[in-house]
Amino acid sequence: MNKKIGFIGSGNMGSAMIKGILNSELISSGNIYVSDINENKLLEIKNDLGVNVTTDALELINSIDIVVLSVKPNIYKIVLEQIKNSITKDLLVVTIAAGINIQFVEDIIGNDKKIIRTMPNTPALVGEGMAAICPNKNINDEELNIVKSIFESFGEAEVVKEYLIDSVIAVSGSSPAYVFKFIEAMADGAVLGGMPRNLAYKFAAQAVLGSAKMVLETGMHPAALKDMVCSPGGTTIEAIASLEKNGFSGTVIEAMKECMNKSRNM
Repeated sequence: MNKKIGFIGSGNMGSAMIKGILNSELISSGNIYVSDINENKLLEIKNDLGVNVTTDALELINSIDIVVLSVKPNIYKIVLEQIKNSITKDLLVVTIAAGINIQFVEDIIGNDKKIIRTMPNTPALVGEGMAAICPNKNINDEELNIVKSIFESFGEAEVVKEYLIDSVIAVSGSSPAYVFKFIEAMADGAVLGGMPRNLAYKFAAQAVLGSAKMVLETGMHPAALKDMVCSPGGTTIEAIASLEKNGFSGTVIEAMKECMNKSRNM
């Protein structure tokens, strides 16, 4: 892709996206720009990834076709106010922050600008990200496909209506943390049974990876896949019964509700 893309901010999500893009070879390092106020972090990124770096966000804006605002939600307003006069009608502005809707950005930089709200997740780092994409009215099909292809370079992406973004955050944006917690808990159980810690993490993580692939590749309902493992009177159904007795499904659903509520109230 012959587009220049810039990242304002170099936190975990922005760095994961950059590494995913480079690993896919969709955009060369020479066409990727990163701006941050932390000079030490910029030097580390430049040395590790070979991208262009600057502490001047306005310098970055003037060099690119697409800008990704990869800063924390609480400083979005500050950054947008800083760069708004340099944003042209041709620049694609991509947001990745929870709680920052399209209207918020339009109110600062103008409703005539091209804005795409997205919600990626950190598995982008290993090429298995999942992202939601919500364009404003000024984005045409070609521009939407360009941004979608960027996110698909490090995983999967779906165009969704903005009203679904809180659900996306709960089921995809935040959920890697739930899965990591689940893997940790399973590994703890295996260690309790005598398995060495390093083996426990490998067995647990590979089981989660394989199970996820079964859902995606077979197209079968997760309940049907679960039933395939649960022999009558067997070990698995005993474990499932224990999980449900302790509120497993309800706890997960309640956690997602809390995540969605937090997103709505940010």
